[in-house]
Amino acid sequence: MNKAFVRERDDDEEELEAAPALPAGTRNYITPAGHARLRDELEELVRRERPRIVEIVAWAASNGDRSENGDYIYGKRRLREIDRRIRFLTKRLEQAEVVDPLRQGDNDRIFFGARVTVADADGNENTYTIVGIDEADPAAGRISWISPLARALIKAREGDAIRFQSPLGPRDLDIVEVRYEAID
Repeated sequence: MNKAFVRERDDDEEELEAAPALPAGTRNYITPAGHARLRDELEELVRRERPRIVEIVAWAASNGDRSENGDYIYGKRRLREIDRRIRFLTKRLEQAEVVDPLRQGDNDRIFFGARVTVADADGNENTYTIVGIDEADPAAGRISWISPLARALIKAREGDAIRFQSPLGPRDLDIVEVRYEAID
């Protein structure tokens, strides 16, 4: 069957499903460092990566038969991936609202950008930084502001006890320390 009559999967839909979703009616909060990283990635794709792949695809197309030309086939696939990522980054940056943690007014309460140290019932302490969904990295202690833990922490104060629903069930934590500092 001719490719013209077959609808291949829509990669844009796949990209949107893979990206963390924002709750309806909310803004895409992001730290200055996270915004800079997304902007740098977009610039790298637009100014360097995409032109390099376009050049490879053009060279491969000039070689003749495209049906068995690996450089052409994989180059076109990589070009679609780059274009999809460019659209995603552009949309996220347009929706982004940059929030600098150093400019938070109420420093004794927990809001976006706070670095919070919590202790569980056994006395084990963990430190988390509340960041935007595009910069969350649980292994580095950066949790998204829409995560269950961050939602339970927001508006609490140092010394408060919170309860939240974790994947392992309900957990109680005591807030040991709240600080606001620049996020790298």
